[in-house]
Amino acid sequence: MTMSLTEQLIMVGMVILGTMLTRFLPFLFFPVGRPTPKYIQYLGQVLPLAMFGMLVIYCLKDVSLLDGSHGLPEFLSIALTVGLHVWRRQMLLSIAGGTIFYMLLVQYILV
Repeated sequence: MTMSLTEQLIMVGMVILGTMLTRFLPFLFFPVGRPTPKYIQYLGQVLPLAMFGMLVIYCLKDVSLLDGSHGLPEFLSIALTVGLHVWRRQMLLSIAGGTIFYMLLVQYILV
């Protein structure tokens, strides 16, 4: 099923509108002069950890310890990710390092 030019333009417009709303609404609701509400500060502290935990659970939900490589690439990649994060405290380095290491393991080493 293909979209007409009008439907494509409407879709692109909606994506632009959704992106702009999510970028600009926080500045409208929480202007610079007013203090940020306590519950928003709380959410800012706990949601990143909760999302990271959900991501780990989602990534490991189909790992079988009884088949294939027995979860070894996943375990080694998680260990490297944790080690990098403890060592450098840089989330981007930790995530990228663990992901690249995992991809190398499953593509070239633990086939």
